[in-house]
Amino acid sequence: QVQLVESGGGLVQAGGSLRLSCAASGSIASINAMAWHRQAPGKQRELVASVTSGGRTDYADSVKGRFTISRDNAKNAVYLQMNSLKPEDTGVYYCNLDVTMPWYERSQYWGQGTQVTVSS
Repeated sequence: QVQLVESGGGLVQAGGSLRLSCAASGSIASINAMAWHRQAPGKQRELVASVTSGGRTDYADSVKGRFTISRDNAKNAVYLQMNSLKPEDTGVYYCNLDVTMPWYERSQYWGQGTQVTVSS
């Protein structure tokens, strides 16, 4: 019903930058909150950043001042600009969208994940 495609991960040196993208397609009436999560090796998945339909953003303390989440409602897309990357930012990053379908059903969808590796 709804497909999410992520892109933008890769290998970068500490202090570098990456921009992640997540685009949704399918049966979408509206997208409520959008978020990015990450999972480091051996750790639980954690919320990195979120943005509401009204544009309010929230960040994990560990990324405040370095990461910026944004959304493009016309493209059903969410982005994560990551600056001043640190080795501890390494992990698989997943986008998560709260979607309302045309028939008013509401569900959460996850992207396939994109690997971010920060070398020291």
